[in-house]
Amino acid sequence: MELPEDIFTEPEDVDPETLSNLGPLRRLAGTWEGLRGVDVNPKADGPEQRDFRERIEMIPIDPQANGPQLFYGLRYHVHINTPEEDITFHDQVGYWLWEPATGLVLQTIAIPRGQVAIAAGHAEPNATKLVLSAERGQTEYGICSTTFLELAFRTDSYRIEVDFHDDGSWSYVQDTMLMVRGQDTLFQHRDRNHLSKIGEPDLNPWSKILRGR
Repeated sequence: MELPEDIFTEPEDVDPETLSNLGPLRRLAGTWEGLRGVDVNPKADGPEQRDFRERIEMIPIDPQANGPQLFYGLRYHVHINTPEEDITFHDQVGYWLWEPATGLVLQTIAIPRGQVAIAAGHAEPNATKLVLSAERGQTEYGICSTTFLELAFRTDSYRIEVDFHDDGSWSYVQDTMLMVRGQDTLFQHRDRNHLSKIGEPDLNPWSKILRGR
């Protein structure tokens, strides 16, 4: 990336309407439900497949600036349960971010087992597919884990493919490559689901304030 001479001055002509400036992420805004999720994860006796149901909230945030760099984005929360258990199967929070000037798409990931990541990709504003990835050891778009996870279930890479469908729904396939202690080859931990909208997004806070005046 080539840095501009002025790394401090933030843009002045910022549109307060996040929903109008999300590029390909506009199709993710709202509340979603998926009842056909499938997870394949490592166990002592071999791979285990679990069916799951998923709810995702994608909430517009105000524009974010790093000096001249400008992002529009969504704050998200993923909650997953399985039919067999009441306890949460997976919980995840973070942001989906879009940089209109470059087409950069980011997903930040934080899960309450002591792991965070930033995945990156590029897309056109009207893209019908997103592909983002992160790799362990990278200082830009990488993965950071607790000592236990690093030693027992080391995450070497993360990749997510999102497909937008004509009916307004979307689906994803997510692959996390794990080096499980005691095994000789990487394990492909895969999750996939198809999600349908059950709620429309609200306005971002700045836009809501301006409209209320």
